[in-house]
Amino acid sequence: KIVRQSAPNVSCDGEDDDNDEDNDDDDTEAKGKARNELRSGAAMEVDQKLDLSVARIGERLVKEKAEKKEKGGRESEFGDLELAIRPPPPKICGSPGGPPITAPRIKLRDGRHLAYKEYGVPRDEAKHKFIFVHGFDSCRHHAAVATELSPDLFESLSIYIVSFDRPGYGESDPHPKRTVKSTIFDIEELADQLNLGPKFYVIGYSMGGQLIWGCLKYIPHRLAGATFLSPVFQFWWTSLPANITKELSGRASIWDVLSGTVPYYLPWLTYWWQTQKIFPTSSVIAHSDHLFSVQDRELISKFERKDYKDQVRQQGEYESIHQDMNVAFGKWEFDPMELANPFPNGEGKVHLWQGDDDRLVPVVMQRYTAQRLPWINYHEIPGAGHLFPFAPGMNDAIIKAQLSVEN
Repeated sequence: KIVRQSAPNVSCDGEDDDNDEDNDDDDTEAKGKARNELRSGAAMEVDQKLDLSVARIGERLVKEKAEKKEKGGRESEFGDLELAIRPPPPKICGSPGGPPITAPRIKLRDGRHLAYKEYGVPRDEAKHKFIFVHGFDSCRHHAAVATELSPDLFESLSIYIVSFDRPGYGESDPHPKRTVKSTIFDIEELADQLNLGPKFYVIGYSMGGQLIWGCLKYIPHRLAGATFLSPVFQFWWTSLPANITKELSGRASIWDVLSGTVPYYLPWLTYWWQTQKIFPTSSVIAHSDHLFSVQDRELISKFERKDYKDQVRQQGEYESIHQDMNVAFGKWEFDPMELANPFPNGEGKVHLWQGDDDRLVPVVMQRYTAQRLPWINYHEIPGAGHLFPFAPGMNDAIIKAQLSVEN
């Protein structure tokens, strides 16, 4: 059962009521100060968690140093910090000693290569063309919207879908200086080199869904429509109200909070943090059981796709999953919650799909998003977890909604 709905009311301390007709400057300034104070309080709570963890790390380092000295300089379990924080060089596909090139690829303007995979009807015959953006720790093969879409729907609606390896994943070259903006321009260049036309649709899942915000920001003129599937968020978007930030950070373990904090403040330390053995790190990387809902456990076999598992990180963990975290949780050039409607004249639609039992991306964030940005068509799925795109029939509904086809 799928529920298409407006966002439920979410209490957002410090947020102005959209229906408030009092535009007095002094009142607005007072509300702004109140919002900042509340925001600061939530940020302070996150910082306190960070300070506590850094203190624990510092204590461990001091202990390790003392142990090393007592043992006459013998290397301790922690090892040399300078070497530990330096990621190894990537194994570039097609280079000596690197993985082989098996996928079709385009060469980007800066010389990098982007690998892709095509689904559906031939692109020169398709009426509707989609670019799918995969999630964290996955690759072009994990295109749920394409792999789980009804073959009949591909044909009847004349649909073409292309999925690509984001930089550093699969067979796409790493991009050491990649940002949200650079990845969006990779998407645009992929569309141009494949001759997808002046406009195309984008669909992003999870961490890939987060990048759809970049499409709405940087290339709205190229979009026929956009769909978010359980998009990841970050605590540092400045417009998030204090109570939302507090609730989201309160649901996460201190170690997951740190995994989202290190890329923001200390991106050069991400590799060490995710590979050290002293403290727990990201529960997502560890595939912790508590992240999976009842539905997720039923669908996990579809998501794993063991045939492609080795390809995801084959060029190195740093240039794939660690750099992905640096981009997702690092400093952005814009706040998605401040974006205006990219289709003010109704020439396209934006959809957001979310399961209400998602243990990875809490539904409260998507409800707030839909409430703050009323131009988003919000669909909440009862009983669904993070892997809902792999549920039977789900992608037919997603595509039909984007193309305004009656379900």
